[in-house]
Amino acid sequence: MSLIQAIILAIIEGLTEFLPVSSTGHIIIGSSVMAISTLPFTKVFTVAIQFGAILSVVVLYWRKFIQSFAFYFSLLIAFIPAGIFGFLLVDYINQLFERVEVVGFMLIIGGIIFLFIDRLFKENETNFDQRITPLIALKIGLFQCIAMMPGVSRSAATIIGGLTQKLNKQTAAEFSFFLAVPTMLAASLYNMYGFIQVHQKFTGDEIFLLIAGNVVAFSVAIIAIKSFIQFLTKYGFKFFGYYRIVVGTILVILYYLGIDLKII
Repeated sequence: MSLIQAIILAIIEGLTEFLPVSSTGHIIIGSSVMAISTLPFTKVFTVAIQFGAILSVVVLYWRKFIQSFAFYFSLLIAFIPAGIFGFLLVDYINQLFERVEVVGFMLIIGGIIFLFIDRLFKENETNFDQRITPLIALKIGLFQCIAMMPGVSRSAATIIGGLTQKLNKQTAAEFSFFLAVPTMLAASLYNMYGFIQVHQKFTGDEIFLLIAGNVVAFSVAIIAIKSFIQFLTKYGFKFFGYYRIVVGTILVILYYLGIDLKII
């Protein structure tokens, strides 16, 4: 992997991790187009740079992370379902990541749902009780498990989970950001540990790429988070629905035409 390729993947990660468009799907597309998707380091790199993205959440919302024990308890409760299912199904999930058509179909299905989300949960915006109880956190955590299917989007699943619990769009989106911290940190550490077990250690060049990737992902994610909250509260989810449908349809068409993204 070259530095330019690393920067491109980090930009994709920073832009899409907290948007409901599936960062995993976009990373798969990006790495496949650059013909580096099958490299062992690419797989650990695309997970490791999530650390830079989650650090942006801590920096932007640092007051939330020092406010109370109840905040961390809610995050722990919400994280548990994905932690359990992720551990038990890790091999099956990794196999799905290789299937571009799955990403395409999940993008389309999620896009169709997003076309109706604003209408379905319109009354949430007038609900002023925005407390996230442990039970609400657990239910959102169960929704996060759906995002183990590549193309669903962790952000999309958890935001929708929050909306089903009568949270408004901003509160649901922000809790999705917070839940990303333990979830993505665990995934990053697990994948880096697995890589080191096989390859013993990272080379000097690989360490440099990891540092550069995290710096870029951090910087881009800060901009993306700020812009997303403003866009979401003003325009809602419909734009993301159309975007997902278009991208997903293109992927499905390419797949059934027999066009291998890995050699484009």
